[in-house]
Amino acid sequence: MPENQPKQIIRVSVSEAARLFGIDTKTIRRALANDELRYVVVRGRYRINFESLLKWSQSRIKLSNKLEGKGIGQYVDKWKIKNTLYSPNPKLVGKNVDKIEDED
Repeated sequence: MPENQPKQIIRVSVSEAARLFGIDTKTIRRALANDELRYVVVRGRYRINFESLLKWSQSRIKLSNKLEGKGIGQYVDKWKIKNTLYSPNPKLVGKNVDKIEDED
């Protein structure tokens, strides 16, 4: 991403966050009340910064486990590419991303 472009912020609703992470909306609302998440209010609705949501969920073992078992993590194995024709080049996987971009 070029340096002059601002980083795009992804925001999700309370219900989307709960569904993605496999937890109850009450847990999300409790975190909002405790100022544990960054958010904005749009038309009276919370829009939670996804990056802060991810960091928050990873800081607690119980939430991290729910993400893996009940949230979006349960689908990760299904996303893996099984056909090596479409897999990333193993020589490039370990390289620094900046080096790869410079090569293009």
